[in-house]
Amino acid sequence: MYAFEYRRPETLSGALADLTDADAKALAGGQTLLPTMKQRLAQPSALVELRSLPELKGIAREGDAVVIGAMTRHIEVNQSVIVKEAIPALAALAGGIGDPQVRNRGTIGGSLANNDPAADYPSAALALGATIITDKRRIAAEDYFTGLFETALEPGEIVTRISFPIPERAAYVKFPNPASRYAIVGVFVAKTAQGVRVAVTGAGENGVFRVEPFETALNANFSVSALDGLSVPAEGLNSDIHADADYRAHLIGVMARRAVAAAG
Repeated sequence: MYAFEYRRPETLSGALADLTDADAKALAGGQTLLPTMKQRLAQPSALVELRSLPELKGIAREGDAVVIGAMTRHIEVNQSVIVKEAIPALAALAGGIGDPQVRNRGTIGGSLANNDPAADYPSAALALGATIITDKRRIAAEDYFTGLFETALEPGEIVTRISFPIPERAAYVKFPNPASRYAIVGVFVAKTAQGVRVAVTGAGENGVFRVEPFETALNANFSVSALDGLSVPAEGLNSDIHADADYRAHLIGVMARRAVAAAG
């Protein structure tokens, strides 16, 4: 690991000032950044700790949405009574991330800012039509995810909260890597007043994506049988040592059917 400065501001404005250094990095849970630094694949001049910032904490129900602070840990999302009552699928998703150590350190804001193509939260954000709120603006999930480990965030911009509309029904099912618990394929299905959304993580070459043919079928008939005869082409899907593109295409169909059954 290369040498770096460690900064721990007490206010959001202080953190933003520290991040004006072009080589400084925000530190949320550190579940990706710190291992990358240990491998000397990243060399930030400073780490700006966000853990102490009150503006980035808390879970609340605001009207027809659940709003979660960016520094809320996975375990807190999983155990929140508010989340369990309003969006139980989101609570269950958080409970399936990594292992207890990861769930007690990793944060929802850090996960969404990193946008790992096999992470779980991006599928929830996209399927539920979430809004990612930063220190500068509000970004719809449709516009937020832009590619592998890429988002619409500008340099120095910090995710402060995420607003998840409360669905009529929803479920998330994934086929996890047995070691990391990352999704080899994960499918989040949500039925809202605006219609059904189906979001897939772990499979796409460009990260999380929606499956419009599945959505069209489920909008007409929200049942497992509505997906009969439908599939996702292998083109554009990942192939690696864990699963090739054809297998991932098959898994998307299986996980989608299981998610619809669970939501129903």
